[in-house]
Parts: sequence; C-alpha cells; structure tokens
Amino acid sequence: MTSTTFDLHNKRILVTGGAGFLGRQVVRQLCESGADPQKITVPRSHDLDLRKMENCQRAVDQQDVVVHLAAHVGGIGLNREKPAELFYDNLMMGTQLIHAAYEAGVQKFVCAGTICAYPKFTPVPFKEDDIWNGYPEETNAPYGVAKKALLVQLQSYRQQYGFDGIYLLPVNLYGPEDNFDPSSSHVIPALIRKVYEAQQAGAATLPVWGDGSPTREFLYVDDAARGITTALQHYSECEPVNLGTGYEISIRDLITLLCDLMEFKGEIVWETDKPNGQPRRCLDTQRAKEKFGFSAQVSFEEGLKKTIDWYRQNPQ
Repeated sequence: MTSTTFDLHNKRILVTGGAGFLGRQVVRQLCESGADPQKITVPRSHDLDLRKMENCQRAVDQQDVVVHLAAHVGGIGLNREKPAELFYDNLMMGTQLIHAAYEAGVQKFVCAGTICAYPKFTPVPFKEDDIWNGYPEETNAPYGVAKKALLVQLQSYRQQYGFDGIYLLPVNLYGPEDNFDPSSSHVIPALIRKVYEAQQAGAATLPVWGDGSPTREFLYVDDAARGITTALQHYSECEPVNLGTGYEISIRDLITLLCDLMEFKGEIVWETDKPNGQPRRCLDTQRAKEKFGFSAQVSFEEGLKKTIDWYRQNPQ
C-alpha cells in the first residue's frame, strides 16, 4: 500500500456530480475522512454547465481538490438513443475541467472513469493493463471512449506538468437512492422496478431484455465512495485503478435472485430480440488492494436487500 497521505483537513474540495447517487456518498465520506463540510462545493448542472470552459474555470477557482464524478450516463437504451450526446457531453466536461484545474493550480484531481472503456472482448477478470487492447462494446463505445480520453489527458498532464491526477474505474454501482427511471437506469434498479411493478399489477410474466447470458459485477455505492476517498488520500500514480468486488453474476442469476428476494413467483420471459450488451464484465481488483488497501465490504445479497427495501419505501 502506498504510504503517502493527502491530508483533507482545511482543503477546498470541488465535487462535480456531488448531488448525485454516488456523489452524495462521496461527500459524506470526505467529511468522515476529515474534510470540512463548509469547504466542499457541489456545482449543479442547471447553474454551471461544465460543457463550457468558462464555467469549468469558475468551478475550479480557489479549489485545492477536484473530484470529477459528473457524467451524462445511462443504460443500454440511452446509449443507443443518444450516442453523440454521450460522447460530446462527457468529453467536453472532463477535458476542460482537467485543463482548467491544471491552470488554476489544483493540488489533486480525481477522475471517475467507466468500465465501459474496456474492450468488448477482454480477458476476464479485466486487468487495468488491458484497457487499450481493443474497441469497446458498440453500444457503450461513445461514452467509454470519451471517458477513456480523460485517462490519456491525466497521464500526459502528469508527465509534462507534474499535475497530480488519478483515474479510477468503478464497476456498475447500485444501492438506495439509485436512478430507477426506466428510460435511463442501469440494470439493477431497472430490474427491481420491473419486478415491483409486475407484483403491483399481479402479472404472471416478467419480460427481461436479452437472453440472460451476459455477466456483470456490481459495487455497492458506499463501497465505491470509500474507494474514491481512500484513493484521493493514498494514491498518486499515473496508472488507472479498478474499483470493484471481483464477484461476477449472470443477468439470468441476477433476476432469479431478485425474484427470490422480492418473492415474485411469475415466469421470466427473455426478449432475445433486445441487445445483451457486453458479454462479460468482472474486474481484477488487486491493484486497488495493493496501492491503497481498498476492498469491498458489503456483500451482494446484503446490498440488494438494502436497495430493494429503499425502493419499496420510495417507489417511483
């Protein structure tokens, strides 16, 4: 584990996306790690559009740390519908924010990437060194390539300017307060909502996209936030780092587990004319453990139960 420690005490910290699903947990854990809540700034997109350079410059002014979590992101449906927006918005936000932070003398920049950046066919578990060995899965590619460009930018700014930027690759997140909007949600909230609504309607069947064969790995949001704050304090190198659990589950087994936990007795109907997405996703998590001592703590079933309980109390 890297011995260097970046002290958060009295640091002025900008958290883009800090009002979002992951961002709220990151802000909470920054405070628990010694940051002053009064010195954490969370810009809102309706007040500060980070696709514009002047807004990035305003956002980073007088800041010591930038944690860049803001993203235009969604599931397969959104990726197919708006590839151009996903590419442009994420590239513009990230690349201008990094440059503005460098020019403003920001001490540390933490960038959340995406495992959509990995090639479509990557040896499983995904190792960080394999990230350039092919083109991403087509439906994710515009988003994944835009976010991967930020890794190149941070590495080159470190090389030329000595700018301390780190790049983290969190796997699919889930947990209470996730986005359950069917038009843009990821797989776990989408399936929880689908099962809940089928139960409410007394449906005998449950249609699910694809054939159930793809595998995914999921990280509980509290674990992800802890990984990000730990890396901020204890990691300062150019190589990207995966944040995950190393636990792989098929979509077929996931929906079966959700139906069991939610006590849904209907029949699952696979819509095989709909896309599957990337065939397999599972991360090698050794680098995070070795470099800054991070490993996930919340078990998958425990995390699912907490997420289901939250949604049942807050159906959307």
